[in-house]
Amino acid sequence: MLAYLSKMAPANHRGKLNFIFYLMNTFGIFAANSINYGTSKSKSDKGWRTSLGLPAVPAFFITLGSLFLPDTPDSLINRGHNDAAKVVLRRIRDTLDIDQEYADLVAASEASQAVGKPWRDIFRREHIAHFKMAVVIPLFQQFTGTNAVTLYMSVLFRAIGFSDHMSLLYPMITTGLANIIGTLLAVFIVGRWDRRTLFLVGGIQMIVCQAVVGGLVTFSLGTTGVGTVSAGYASSVVVFICFYIVGNAYSWGLWGWLISGEIFPLEIRSAEQMIDVCVSMLCQFVIAQFFPTMVCLFKSGIFFFYAFFAVIMTTFIFLFMPEGENMEIEEMLLFWKERRFLRRSSLTRMF
Repeated sequence: MLAYLSKMAPANHRGKLNFIFYLMNTFGIFAANSINYGTSKSKSDKGWRTSLGLPAVPAFFITLGSLFLPDTPDSLINRGHNDAAKVVLRRIRDTLDIDQEYADLVAASEASQAVGKPWRDIFRREHIAHFKMAVVIPLFQQFTGTNAVTLYMSVLFRAIGFSDHMSLLYPMITTGLANIIGTLLAVFIVGRWDRRTLFLVGGIQMIVCQAVVGGLVTFSLGTTGVGTVSAGYASSVVVFICFYIVGNAYSWGLWGWLISGEIFPLEIRSAEQMIDVCVSMLCQFVIAQFFPTMVCLFKSGIFFFYAFFAVIMTTFIFLFMPEGENMEIEEMLLFWKERRFLRRSSLTRMF
């Protein structure tokens, strides 16, 4: 969906639409958590059935609406339907003056067809650094711990002593409102801070919050993880988890998906983005399967585990991430050539 929006949006509004897309996702998460909290009060089995069945309603409208969506102009041009591409451009731009944009799309299509096979080119020596970044960025994005904490938030809160009622209420607040606040914050600061700075500041914020949460839980429950967290400590845990999710929302949660379009060259961008998505989905699956076991083994140490990963992520960004927003193609190529660690280091051969 994000790729479709990027291709349909005017170039000067593409970033705004991506923000709106991500913001609507956060509103959807908040709405879903609110529904789950409301249905949890049902004393019959209708509660969980309602939570499970309601997503079919928006899914139906999405499917119905997709039947009326036009194909993207660049896709039509790539398949030789140039006249249809002009019709779509006039429709979505609401103007007859589309000659310049159409010419740009045709030129881009010819350039992409001249590239050859991106899946073959991606493993060439000059693109090995890009390939490693396509693996590392989504891997780090998932190992921020946000998805795991979000998925098992109610379990975590119940484990540290919250009642069943509160363990459902607090996740609604943290993953819902904190996500919305973090995304809105990104809208206001993105013009003042570059992408790289957002990654660094957000990473430091997540490190501090995870370490503090781990320290509070350890101090209250000890290394065994048995007992109940006092009310004061529990409130502090909720506050720092909120700050943690805000930090992720304006950094890794948002730009982890969008940065690939800025730092990868055109000839391999499609392959890189496919790898990005596949690695992200695989990491989500692995974390969802093993996170409960990790909590049982590490106890409060699970927060220190993710804090340690955040240290690695932030250090990696500081050393190797370019700021692609205002960098010319020649400058980007020079940047990758100078980063010998990403091209030759034995430490990254696993990627």
